[in-house]
Amino acid sequence: MSAWMGMTAGPVAVHGHRGARTVLPENTLPAFEYAIEHGADFIELDLAVTKDNVLVVSHDPIVNETICRGPRKHAVIREMTAAELREWDCGAIANPEFPRQKTVPGARIPTLDEVLALAPRGNFGFTIELKSNPQRPQFAPAPDEFARLVVDVIRRHKLEDRSIVQSFDFRTLRATRKIAPSIRLAALYSGPPKDFPSIAQEAQADIVAPNFKLVTPEAVQAAHRAGKQVLPWTPNEPAEWDRLIAAGVNGIITDDPAELIAHLARRGLR
Repeated sequence: MSAWMGMTAGPVAVHGHRGARTVLPENTLPAFEYAIEHGADFIELDLAVTKDNVLVVSHDPIVNETICRGPRKHAVIREMTAAELREWDCGAIANPEFPRQKTVPGARIPTLDEVLALAPRGNFGFTIELKSNPQRPQFAPAPDEFARLVVDVIRRHKLEDRSIVQSFDFRTLRATRKIAPSIRLAALYSGPPKDFPSIAQEAQADIVAPNFKLVTPEAVQAAHRAGKQVLPWTPNEPAEWDRLIAAGVNGIITDDPAELIAHLARRGLR
C-alpha cells in the first residue's frame, strides 16, 4: 500500500514542505518536481486566492519581497488577478535562510491546477494548506467559499484520495468536511502544549499536524488511541527526525525531503 493511501503504521511518510525549499525556491513547480523525483510521499503547498478566485500557491497573502521580484511593493494577492500575479518572479532570489538553495529565474507563483497536474508523474499525494486567518479576513475568502474552491479543483483532477487538506483555521477544515467527507483533513497546531485528540476533535480532522517541538511519545500514543495520525512540521535535522521516529509519528513535513528519505533508508525504514 502506498504512503498516501495509508499513512498509518509502518514507514514514516515524507512530506516535502513547500516542495523542497532547502534546495529550490519554495512553492514553485521546480521545487515540487524535485521532491517528486527524489521520492517524496507527499508534496506540501500553501494556498492563497486571487481577486478573480484563482487558487495560487503562496505561503504569504502579500507577495514576499524577500524571495519574489515584481513590479510593485506590498502586492496583496487577494487584490490582484491571476494574470497580474504572473508578473512576479519567485525563483530569481535565493532565500537567505537556506544557504544550499539554488535560484530558478523565471519561476512564477503556480496555480493549484498546475501543481495538481503533476499527479501523473508518480504515486504521491498532495498536502494542501488553506491559508486563512480569522483576524485577517481581507486576505482570503470566507471559510465555506475557500473550501468549495479547493474541493472543486481537487475533484476536477480526481485526486480526492490523494489529497490532505490542512489548516490552522479549523473553520476551513469543518467546511471541507461538510462538502467532501472523503478528503482527509489535518489540523495544524502551534501554541501551548495541548491534547492531540482534542485538537483533532475541534477541527473534525483525521490528522494532527503540530509543531514538531510539541511531539512526545505520550502525545502520539494518545492520538493513535483516538484513531488519529500525527504529522509534525518542520524539522530539518537528523537528530530531530530520529526523535520523532522514536515517538511513533506517521509522517514528517520537512524542507529537505531528499535528505530525510536518505536518512530513513540508512536506518532501514525506507
